[in-house]
Amino acid sequence: MNAVPVAIDALVIIGYFAAVIFVGLKFAAKDNNLESFVLGGRSIPWWAVLASIIAAETSAATFLGTPGEGYKLVNYTYLQLVFGTIIGRIIVAFLFIKPFFEHNVYSIYEFLQWRFGEKTRKSASAIFLLTRTLASGARLYVAAIILAVGFELATGTHPSNLEQLGIYIGSIVFITVITAIYTSVGGIKAVIWTDCIQSSVMFIGAVGAIFVLLRRISNDGGMAKLSDMISSGSLTLFTTGTISGESLTGNALNILSSEYTIWAAIFGMTFTTLATHGTDQDMVQRMLTAKDYRKSQISLVLSGLADLPIGFIFLSIGILMSVFYASNPDPALPTKTNEVFAYFILKHLPEGLRGLLIAGIFATSMGSLSAALNALATSYTRDWHKNAADTGSESVKTVRVFTFVFAFLMIVVAAATAFFVIEHPQSRIIPIVLGIFGYTYGSLLGIFLLGLLTKNRGSDTGNIIAMFVGFLTVAIFSGLPELLGQFLPNFPNPPKIAFPFRILLGSIATFGCASLFSSKRQSNR
Repeated sequence: MNAVPVAIDALVIIGYFAAVIFVGLKFAAKDNNLESFVLGGRSIPWWAVLASIIAAETSAATFLGTPGEGYKLVNYTYLQLVFGTIIGRIIVAFLFIKPFFEHNVYSIYEFLQWRFGEKTRKSASAIFLLTRTLASGARLYVAAIILAVGFELATGTHPSNLEQLGIYIGSIVFITVITAIYTSVGGIKAVIWTDCIQSSVMFIGAVGAIFVLLRRISNDGGMAKLSDMISSGSLTLFTTGTISGESLTGNALNILSSEYTIWAAIFGMTFTTLATHGTDQDMVQRMLTAKDYRKSQISLVLSGLADLPIGFIFLSIGILMSVFYASNPDPALPTKTNEVFAYFILKHLPEGLRGLLIAGIFATSMGSLSAALNALATSYTRDWHKNAADTGSESVKTVRVFTFVFAFLMIVVAAATAFFVIEHPQSRIIPIVLGIFGYTYGSLLGIFLLGLLTKNRGSDTGNIIAMFVGFLTVAIFSGLPELLGQFLPNFPNPPKIAFPFRILLGSIATFGCASLFSSKRQSNR
C-alpha cells in the first residue's frame, strides 16, 4: 500500500464516519419523550425499518465470518440456514408483531407482565440483558481484525499476542464510544437512519469485492477451476446430514450434531429466528417504530428474503478467495479463517474500494452495536428502573445514561472475546455468536409462545421454573456433562447437538414445562 492509496482510503473512511456522525447528531435534543426517543414516534417508513433490520443482523461477524465459512467449507451449505430464517420471520410477522402493537409496549417484556406477571417480565428481561450484552460484545471484536491484519502488512512482522490484544482493544473502544455517542444523542431515529447508510456501504463494498475477485481469477487462469467446481457439483447448497446405510437412530444423531443441513434450516433456524426476531428487544424495537403493524410485517418478511442474496454474496467471496489463493499461494495468508477476507481487502483491493470495504466492516459493527445499545438501555429503563412508568424527559435521560453503561460492559466482553480468539486461533466466530443465543433464548421463546398461543396456561412462578428447565436442557446437550466428567469420571455424557438446534430444544422444554402450570390471569385476556 503506497502513500496515495492510503490517503484515498483514509478520505473514504473519514467520509463514512463524518456521514454517520452527522446523521446521528441531526436528531440531537429533538426527543423529549420516550416514545419519540426509543420508538421514533412510530413514524419510520417501512423501507428504512427494512434497511435497519438488515444492518442489525449483518454484523462485522457476518461481514468477515461468512466469507470465512465459504473459504473454509468451499460450498454454500451455510446458505441453507437462510431458508429457516425466512420461515421464522413469516411466523413472527403474523404471530408476534400485532400483539406488541396492540398493547403499545416500549419493551416487549411488558407483554409478558400483562399475560403472566411481573416475575416473568423481569426474568425474561434479565435473560435478554445478559445474553444480548454477551452476544453483541462477542461479535464487536471482529471489526478490529482489519487493523490487526493491517499491522502485519505494514510492519512485515506478525504481531505478538499482546500487540494483537492492544490493537483489538483500541479499535473496540474507538468504535464503541463513537456509536454510543450518536445513539445516546439521537435515539432510535439516529440508529435507523445511520443503519441505512451502513447497509448501503456494506452492500456496495461486498459487490465490488466480488467483481475484483472474478477479474483476478480470470487473469490468473482460475476460471477453469471455478467452472470445474460448478460442473462437478462440489459447490453444494443442500445437505441432509444423513449417511447411507446408517440406522435411523444413527442418522438422527448425525443430523442433530451437524451445523449446516436442510434439517437445521427448517427446524433449528426457524426456531432460532423466532427467538432472535420475536423475543429480542434489540430486533423487535426497530419493528415497533413503523407506522402500524402491517408496515412492520412487510419490513420483516422482506428482510428475510434479502438474506438470500446477501448470504450468497458473502459466501461467494469466500469461495472465490479459495480459488484465488489456490492459484496464487501466499505464505503470509492468515491461518484464521476470520482474517482471510480482511487480508485480501488490504492486500489486493484497489484504492478507494479498499477504503469502502474497511468502512463497511466498521459500518456493520456499528449498525448492530447501536441498535443493541439502544435496546438494552430501553429494556433496562422500562423493566427495571425505579421510574419505569415515566415516559417523559427523565426516562429519556435514563436511557441515555445506560447506553454508556452497556457500552462499557460490551467493551469488557469484546476484549475478553478477543483474548479467547487470539489464544484459540482456529475459533469460528459464527458458531460462537449464535451459540451464545442458543443457551438462553430457547427459554425466552418458550414463554412467549405460551403467552401467544394459549389463554390459560403458564404462571408467574411456573414460568421461572420452566425457563430454568429450558436452559438446563440445552446445557446438558451442549457439553455440560463433558465438563462435569472431568471431575466425575462416571458422569453420563449424552450426545451433543449443533448450535442451530439449541433454541429449538430449549423452547420445547420450556413450553412443555410451563404449560403444566395454570394461569391465574386468564380472565384479563
